[in-house]
Amino acid sequence: MTKQELPKAYDFKTTEPRIYEKWEKGGYFKPHNDPNKPGFDPNVEPFVISIPPPNVTGELHLGHAMFVSVEDLMIRYHRMKGFSTLWVPGSDHAGIATQLMVERDLLKTEEITREELGREKFVERTWEWKRKYGGMIANQIRRLGASCDWDRERFTLDEGLSRAVREAFVRLYEKGLIYRGPRLINWSPGLKTAVSDLEVEYTEEQATLYYFKYIIAGSDKYIPVATIRPETILGDTAVAVHPDDERYKKFIGSKAIVPILGREIPVIADDYVSMDFGTGALKITPGHDPNDYAIAQRHNLPIISMLDREAKVNENGGKYQCQDRIDARKNLWADMKAAGLVIKTEPYTTTIPRSQRGGEIVEPMISEQWFVKMESLAGAGLDAVRDGRIKIVPERFEKTYFNWLENIRDWCISRQLWWGHRIPVWYCPDGHMTCTREDPTECSTCGSKDIHQDEDVLDTWFSSGLWPFSTLGWPDETPDLKYFYPTSYMETGYDILFFWVARMIMSGLEFTGEVPFHTVYLHGLVRDEHGQKMSKTKGNVIDPLIVMDELGTDALRFTLLVGSTPGNDTSIGVKKVEANRNFANKIWNAGRFVTAAINNHEPTDKPGEYTLADSWIWAKLQSLIRDVERQFQNFQYGQAGQQIYEFIWSDFADWYVEIAKEQMKCEETREQTVTTLARVFDITLRLLHPFTPFITEEVWGHLRNAVLESRISNIAKDWPEMLIVARFPEPRDPEGWEESKIADFTLIQELVRSIRNLRAEKSVAPSKKLAAQFAAGDKVDLLKEQAQTIASLSGLDPSLITIHQSLADKPADAIALVVGSVEVYLPLAGMVDLAADKPRLEKELKEAQSQIERLEKLLASDFVNKAPAALVNKEREKLDGYKDTAEKIKVQLK
Repeated sequence: MTKQELPKAYDFKTTEPRIYEKWEKGGYFKPHNDPNKPGFDPNVEPFVISIPPPNVTGELHLGHAMFVSVEDLMIRYHRMKGFSTLWVPGSDHAGIATQLMVERDLLKTEEITREELGREKFVERTWEWKRKYGGMIANQIRRLGASCDWDRERFTLDEGLSRAVREAFVRLYEKGLIYRGPRLINWSPGLKTAVSDLEVEYTEEQATLYYFKYIIAGSDKYIPVATIRPETILGDTAVAVHPDDERYKKFIGSKAIVPILGREIPVIADDYVSMDFGTGALKITPGHDPNDYAIAQRHNLPIISMLDREAKVNENGGKYQCQDRIDARKNLWADMKAAGLVIKTEPYTTTIPRSQRGGEIVEPMISEQWFVKMESLAGAGLDAVRDGRIKIVPERFEKTYFNWLENIRDWCISRQLWWGHRIPVWYCPDGHMTCTREDPTECSTCGSKDIHQDEDVLDTWFSSGLWPFSTLGWPDETPDLKYFYPTSYMETGYDILFFWVARMIMSGLEFTGEVPFHTVYLHGLVRDEHGQKMSKTKGNVIDPLIVMDELGTDALRFTLLVGSTPGNDTSIGVKKVEANRNFANKIWNAGRFVTAAINNHEPTDKPGEYTLADSWIWAKLQSLIRDVERQFQNFQYGQAGQQIYEFIWSDFADWYVEIAKEQMKCEETREQTVTTLARVFDITLRLLHPFTPFITEEVWGHLRNAVLESRISNIAKDWPEMLIVARFPEPRDPEGWEESKIADFTLIQELVRSIRNLRAEKSVAPSKKLAAQFAAGDKVDLLKEQAQTIASLSGLDPSLITIHQSLADKPADAIALVVGSVEVYLPLAGMVDLAADKPRLEKELKEAQSQIERLEKLLASDFVNKAPAALVNKEREKLDGYKDTAEKIKVQLK
């Protein structure tokens, strides 16, 4: 076996790691125009993507496989287009997720809590965990063929990025955009930390509505109130009614008595209260409800928090102190019942806030936290999309983006965790705050040496919001930052448009004065083949690592890419991946045929001309290049992939390759056929490379070697060593000859298909060669020229083919086929029941008459006045064709 020959079967298991190592060691993942190296040209346009950093201790799932496939396609396409491409890889420290993993491991292996271990040792353990498992996700991303510049890999807690986070915090603090204060936040009792609004999921659940009496002080009268959380009565600071509610007007300004505790609270009037909902009266618990908090701000009410960090009742709960919130609910209600304060209970459907991370019920709670003022930042973020500096694909998500930023609240950035960027603020005993870029030794206000750092860490999204520029060296003006920033595309899932994308836009504008990227491409979620969300409980999770082991990386990538459209969810099943493994095999077999044809090609002195099939495949290829380029420019990668698939499978493998086998037997057509095979296959592999990089690189390498060692080596004189850096095919305008060649070859295809279909219907053995008579009309010359092709593809005997302009007498004992204006007569008497053929002809006539009726209606309508003249003429030609067909079928039926 020479090096140009391909083995019988494609072995992806050994090929993929070998090819990836070759790419990486060859420096192909690096930008060809590097600002840190000699010969740098600042005028060469870069194309840059910052990878959405996966959790450092995470494992590869289909969501990762999706974004890696899409981004690698974008990067490979632009690299082949000549851009200086950079794909920055990295991982996120993932505060809550990583801390939870390490805590669980400690409990499981050593039976100790993080509190028992202590902060310093716990953080050390987490770094150990990161060193042990942190490389796993990067290696798994490599498995997918990701052509990242791994020498530029970053981690959100590494030294450079930590400095960027510190700089960003201090700048916002100095501008007065960061403040600390009591605010109502979402508290996760299990995680013992604040969680952002975006990390809370609301689920519709069955609950109980509790009706009770709020006794008016000094009387036996009461206001009926309902709640789904009776334990929060312990934190009530008012009862609110609508100012126009005749039932309760008389109580406004009175005092009501908090059940069991006996505290007096005011009855207030507020327009927020709905007279029609519930009892028309509200208990106001500003420490545990965002709407109540807003009412308390308006009426200057005290705010009482009645729960501690573990969601147990605190010192404000009287005798219920230290009870869990659910136990306190039962006990308080029982005591109220005994005191005659209960009216009734009833089932009630409501939305319950749960932690996205742990699934437990989240408590709105008053807490001292750090916040970023969002108004000015959000305004800048809105303007960047509105004025077109940033484009969101698909466009419909712009509305969602605007809606969120227009209604944004201040961002709670502090988390009660130990793993993360610690807030760079120090306190002295007098309560002064010192916020500096370097760790201070004394209080900046009073000079006290007795200072301690804030215990909290920053929300993970604070550091990942700086990702596009912090990874390039900001706050320093590095060569990378100067050349590669702003980046080009931000590709990510639509589910983190707010979490991450909006924050990157706001941070980029605030800290660099520029948008961090010009295009946001959003992909959808990956669902199972039935459109269901994947979950371990449903047992429908597809492990991409297993799929790649069994079916190959290219098959998985192609399935994800071709099945996706911007912003829409993708359904994927293993059967789809299996089908695309078959596609990989088709490419391999096509490669074997083409390289063998080149290797076995013997020189000939006979000059040849390109055949109809050669011209047709070239015209179809040029049309494909134009379509693919348009689809790429419109971010319709799935459609582009599907068109390439159809070209390779049908046009190239099923049609041209079969014709090429015959053409290579003839000296006059051999040279052009081999050249056409090589050129078309080269361009097709280039088009396909961003989708399926491994098999295309391997096959193209064999193709290149075969061509360079052949008599047609001149066509490969400009081919680079590897496909990854070969030029992507450029679209060319049609030259004028293409349409007629495609039309002629399409007629040949239709004739072949008709004869093949008839043979299949009549169960004619493939080995049996048939005679045929053609009444070709004005296509006589075409059919005579293509007789050999028609014969070889449809199982006809070339010596028994006759082609006439028309036939005065229709052949007896023959079955007739009508294809356009051509009639075909196949003498099948003795093999088939001729009478049984009548239903087929009647069916074809009915179809032709249906089309005639449709087109006559269309051409009698206003369509003729509104549509372009060329389109109208085309429809008229179709009508004439169907009329001609119908007449010929009628003759056959007679």
